[in-house]
Amino acid sequence: MRSITAYTDYKSPYAYLAKDLTYALERELAVHVEWLPYVLDIPAYLGSARVDAEGRVLEESRNAHQWRRVRYSYMDCRRQARKRGLVIRGPQKIWDSTLAAAGMLCAKQAGTAVFRRYHDSVFERFWQRELDIEDAASIGSQLAEAGADAALFAREAPVLRDEVTAISRAAEECGVFGVPSFIVDGELFWGSEHLPDIRAMLAA
Repeated sequence: MRSITAYTDYKSPYAYLAKDLTYALERELAVHVEWLPYVLDIPAYLGSARVDAEGRVLEESRNAHQWRRVRYSYMDCRRQARKRGLVIRGPQKIWDSTLAAAGMLCAKQAGTAVFRRYHDSVFERFWQRELDIEDAASIGSQLAEAGADAALFAREAPVLRDEVTAISRAAEECGVFGVPSFIVDGELFWGSEHLPDIRAMLAA
């Protein structure tokens, strides 16, 4: 069975939109998708900001160009999400998704079905502003609900967080800089718009 690597980050709306499309590749082409976390350093290229529930800026370190880019990105993602019945509400701050990514590694250890339930739930609830992905208890609850061992996660979280960091750095060695990113036969693709090309490669 052929295998591809898919890098994802729960705080990326583009990664959320790519999730089900990537599942479809696995389902329809009988390939294995190796899901791995890549934690984005958003402030490094888009600055940072914090807003209230009404969208009023409370603090920021962004220039005008970065604000235009961020606002367009969320408008575009919401436009695509509406076509598929998904909800994307802009986050009120720049989140650290390392803990949620550590939870993803824990869910993977429990098997594909558990991973899928966790992966789906974390994405959906985060983008509905119903999940604090920086809170260990919240991530533990998501794991328990998905069928993973939340107590095991609580014990291993520091080690899993270090593993997430190591995976992200290794991804960068392969050229990864954003999500969703895919590696197929050693070739890097960034963005879900490349999924048709990936599908063609895998079907050949």
